[in-house]
Amino acid sequence: MDFGISFLSNNVMLPILDAFYNVVPSYGLAIVALTLIIRLALFPLNAGALRNMRRTRVTQPLMQKRMKEIKERYENDPAKQQEAMSGLYKEFGNPLAGCLPLLFQMPVLFALFATLRGSPFSNVPYSVNLEILPKEQAALVQPQTFTTKAQNIYLADGVHAKVEAILPGGNKIGVGDRVNVEFQTPEGKPFSDLTAAHPDVNLKTQYKVVSGGERVKINEDGSIEALQPGNVSLQALIPGLAADKGFLFIDALGRTGAIDSDLWLTDATGAKSLNFKAIHFDVVFMILFYGFSLYMSQVISGKGMVSTNPQQDTVNKITP
Repeated sequence: MDFGISFLSNNVMLPILDAFYNVVPSYGLAIVALTLIIRLALFPLNAGALRNMRRTRVTQPLMQKRMKEIKERYENDPAKQQEAMSGLYKEFGNPLAGCLPLLFQMPVLFALFATLRGSPFSNVPYSVNLEILPKEQAALVQPQTFTTKAQNIYLADGVHAKVEAILPGGNKIGVGDRVNVEFQTPEGKPFSDLTAAHPDVNLKTQYKVVSGGERVKINEDGSIEALQPGNVSLQALIPGLAADKGFLFIDALGRTGAIDSDLWLTDATGAKSLNFKAIHFDVVFMILFYGFSLYMSQVISGKGMVSTNPQQDTVNKITP
């Protein structure tokens, strides 16, 4: 059993998400509620880290002065120097101790990120690497099933299951061969049986060739036809239920980029013009607002403190 990020996402955050969605059928509001719960749960750690940071900033000048004196006094006696340093840390506290609360909350934040980047908010990709061999060489290869990592897939609102992608004959195929990426649960139940119980939901698999597009052909029936030898990397995408749904001013919950690839339009004369439809101003606004919130957080956390490092203050202003 996985007690890491996947465990937190599947056994803690998704049930909370489903519970809120059952109360208010809005994935946008469910995201807001889940995020608030996580932030409240992490508040004691954040508060402790903030208090330690403020205490460190106040005592840092005196501590640095004492450390310099210790190094000069016991320059030729490392043992005494280490003992004096230990006493100094006991008196002022170890500056690195403030990092521990942040480290403890990192798995939770990673799990939150994984939850919001997966189904139902995003199209779920399965990476499949093919090795296309000449026909004669492929005939000598012993077939070995290729299986991807199982991922959580929403079949309908509040209904989800672990699904993995497999190539029963393996990922080494010969020129002219056709293969199909099959989906099933880790227990072996076909994905088609799962979707059959929800006929109103369209979860038709999409395919995207990442590299080696000239070596394969994706047919209309979803089969992959090998055209020439070489390595091919492709993604099989299962749509997310809420990937295209909006919330407030957000056009699509599953969108992650601020601009599309067709940012510039070229007319018949070769002149280029800006394609404003390719700019997602809702994402741009959220990026700018998040940077502003980071800056204000730094201003509030450092309020009332006298800075001794102007260069660090400049970095803190630019970083957000």
